[in-house]
Amino acid sequence: MAACLCSKRSVVAGARLEAKWPFCQGCCQGESCTRWEGRGVLYDWVTWVFTPVTTEITSLDTENIDDILNNADVALVNFYADWCRFSQMLHPIFEEASNVIKEEYPNENQVVFARVDCDQHSDIAQRYRISKYPTLKLFRNGMMMKREYRGQRSVKALADYIRQQKSDPVQELHDLAEITTLDRSKRNIIGYFEQKDSENYRVFERVANILHDDCAFLSAFGAVSKPERYSGDNIIYKPPGSAPDMVYLGSMTNFDGTYNWIQDKCVPLVREITFENGEELTEEGLPFLILFHMKEDTESLEIFQNEVARQLISEKGTINFLHADCDKFRHPLLHIQKTPADCPVIAIDSFRHMYVFGDFRDVLIPGKLKQFVFDLHSGKLHREFHHGPDPTDTAPGQQVQDVASSPPESSFQKLAPSEYRYTLLRDRDEL
Repeated sequence: MAACLCSKRSVVAGARLEAKWPFCQGCCQGESCTRWEGRGVLYDWVTWVFTPVTTEITSLDTENIDDILNNADVALVNFYADWCRFSQMLHPIFEEASNVIKEEYPNENQVVFARVDCDQHSDIAQRYRISKYPTLKLFRNGMMMKREYRGQRSVKALADYIRQQKSDPVQELHDLAEITTLDRSKRNIIGYFEQKDSENYRVFERVANILHDDCAFLSAFGAVSKPERYSGDNIIYKPPGSAPDMVYLGSMTNFDGTYNWIQDKCVPLVREITFENGEELTEEGLPFLILFHMKEDTESLEIFQNEVARQLISEKGTINFLHADCDKFRHPLLHIQKTPADCPVIAIDSFRHMYVFGDFRDVLIPGKLKQFVFDLHSGKLHREFHHGPDPTDTAPGQQVQDVASSPPESSFQKLAPSEYRYTLLRDRDEL
């Protein structure tokens, strides 16, 4: 067993930090260390100790942040606090990753590694809704990407992430016959252009850089694209399955219009929750309205999607509409005393409790699903679980009885950012 070095002091870029060493999780004070962050982090630490720091991480403040981010093709920003041990652990790794990437992208505006001291610049932290330290956010030409970096905190992982962000997000088609081999389980956006060196394509490419995690982007040029350019350059959306194509009718040089149209197609109203995106969805802070269904049961999913669009489109900013694979999410089902054999099942997870909708077929009753969501927001679901039906829901002359109950605790809250990886700034008070 290696001796613990937690109590050592280290020097980072000339500044002394009274910090725990990055490969130890603060488990001991001079005794044997029993908990390790991982070989990758230990390797990165040793590499950092014996590798001279050659890159100065750009410190952002209210005076320079807009100018620096707006002029950077890609910027990875570390929002940190000096007193946070996870931030202290990340500093040398972040600096070494910057060194590696700087050798590959030497132009100062190609890739920028920057940081914000959130204690010193709380206004910036508030502007970008920082709720934990460290938070790594990606920017493209000043626009913050929706998905932050949540991967492994190692030099290799950070460098690979940036390389991926710098790769071309648009696949070029050399023959229109290639379209017949597209993966139709994905959402495909295809642009047909006369020239690659055109403002139309530059706008398309910029949108693709932002939304490439949500859609597959393809393009064709010149003679290859000519059969599809009967009315000039155009953009086509090919939805999953056999649904008909949709054509963008707006101005292709208008970034906002093009982005909004493509985003609407790429980011569905009802999203699938997985173990990979669970932390991201949970951190959005909105309650979940979830359809649990068997993977092959596309009929129930289609019914749910249609009813959400029909009844709940106005609630888009107050609740997340999701669907989940019953087999993969057996544990949340058990929380509400269900099994995959009971699917399809609709439930709300408010991050304090889970509430079951009832019979799935009731979703077809006009206004029924909408009332379920309204009852969450009004607190009715919470009250009735603890005290029985509201007096207004009882028949005239029926005796009102206070019925104590224990609603199932939230299951998806466990997918939220972990206190073993972040310093969490606050707890949310959900219904």
